[in-house]
Amino acid sequence: MACADGLDNTQVAAKLGVVPVTVGKWRRRFVDRRLDGLLDEPRPGGPRSIGDEQIEAVIVATLERTPIDATQWSRASMAAQSGLSRSTIGRIWREFRLKPHLVDTFKLSSDPLFIEKVRDVVGLYLDPPERALVLCVDEKSGIQALDRSAPVLPMMPGMPERRTHDYVRAGTTTLFAALDVASGQVIGSVHRRRRAIEFRKFLAKIDAEVPADLDIHLVCDNLSTHKTPAITTWLAAHPRFQLHFTPTSSSWLNQVERWFGLLTDKQLRRGVHKTVQALEKDIRTWVANWNKNPRPFTWTKTADEIFERLNQYLQRIPGAGH
Repeated sequence: MACADGLDNTQVAAKLGVVPVTVGKWRRRFVDRRLDGLLDEPRPGGPRSIGDEQIEAVIVATLERTPIDATQWSRASMAAQSGLSRSTIGRIWREFRLKPHLVDTFKLSSDPLFIEKVRDVVGLYLDPPERALVLCVDEKSGIQALDRSAPVLPMMPGMPERRTHDYVRAGTTTLFAALDVASGQVIGSVHRRRRAIEFRKFLAKIDAEVPADLDIHLVCDNLSTHKTPAITTWLAAHPRFQLHFTPTSSSWLNQVERWFGLLTDKQLRRGVHKTVQALEKDIRTWVANWNKNPRPFTWTKTADEIFERLNQYLQRIPGAGH
C-alpha cells in the first residue's frame, strides 16, 4: 500500500522500520501471485514427536493421581512417570495452566444466616442508603513492636537490605479502624487492649467525627466484644448506629480487612520498633498519610454472583452438599 502511494523500497523500509530487502521480497510476491502471495508459507521444521495421547496422559496423571513418594508432582517425577523430558512436562503444564507445586486455602462458613448476612452487607456496598455513612469496622490486634537483634544493613548496589532472622519483642498494641467504603477515609484509634470498653470508646470517636445528620451503618464481625451488654446499651442510646454482621469465617466480606493488608505490607512487615510507643506513632502517621489521599475499594460482586462462585466450589468438594 505504501508503494502504491509512490514510495520506493528505501522510503517504505524507513517508514515501516524494516530493511529494504524485506520490502522487495513482499513486492515481488504480490506482483507474481497478487493476494495469494501475501499468505505466509509453511514453516520448516520436523513433525511433532509427542502425540495427543501422551499429552492427555500427563494431564490426567497430574489432575487425578499423586506420586508414590510425595504429595504432589514435580517436573522430575512426572518426567520419570511419563517417559518425557522435564522441559516437555513444563511446556505441557504451562500450556494447560497446571501448577502442582502451588496450593491455596479457603474456609466455608457454617453460619446458618450466611445467605441473609451476605445479601445485607453486599447490599450496603452496592446500594448504600441515602443520608448515611457505611463504615467497615474491625480491630487489628496483637500488632507486635519488633526490634532486630542487630542493626539492619541498608540496601546497596548489588546487595539487598539485610536483617537478622531473630528479633526482640517490645510489646503489642491494637488498632481499631473504620473504613468509609465511599471515600476510603479511615477513622483509627490505637489501644493497648481489645475489650468491649475500648470498642465503646471507638464508637464514641466515630460518633464525634461523623456529622450528626448522617446515619451510620457499621459492618463488623461476630466478635464477642461487639455484642456485650455495655455495647448494646450504648447503641440503644445512639439510634443512628446500625450494626451489620458478616457471616462467621467470612472476613473477606469486610473491606477494612483489605486495608489492614495494605498497612501490614507497607508499614508493619519490615518495620523496626524498639518500643510500643514508637510502633503506635508510626501507625498513626501511616493512617494520617493515607487520609491525605484515600483510595476506596471498588466492590463489584453481587450476592448472587458470590453464591454462584461458592456453589462451584461446593460441586468440587466430595460430600459438601451434605
